[in-house]
Amino acid sequence: MKVLVGDDDPDIVEAVNICFALRWPDAEVVDAPDGVTALSTFEAEEPDVVILDLGLPDMNGLEVCKTIREDSQVPILILTARGGELNKVQGLEMGADDYIT
Repeated sequence: MKVLVGDDDPDIVEAVNICFALRWPDAEVVDAPDGVTALSTFEAEEPDVVILDLGLPDMNGLEVCKTIREDSQVPILILTARGGELNKVQGLEMGADDYIT
């Protein structure tokens, strides 16, 4: 399994890496610190799962989600500190499969 983590916080990326290493030791986690890199990495790496933060430095994670969803049905999880109802609804409407705060 290959997982793409689009997040600019190295501590979050490390935490996701640790979680996958403990539960699925064979999983490969690739990270992208911004939206443009997340999209190019998605195309190059063809991950099985995408985990996105909403607060990416160059573009909103919702935009990344929407762009990925235009061509792919890969599972997309939003992992963010933004827990408001409106944010959750927007994330799911843009194509995320789940929204975790």
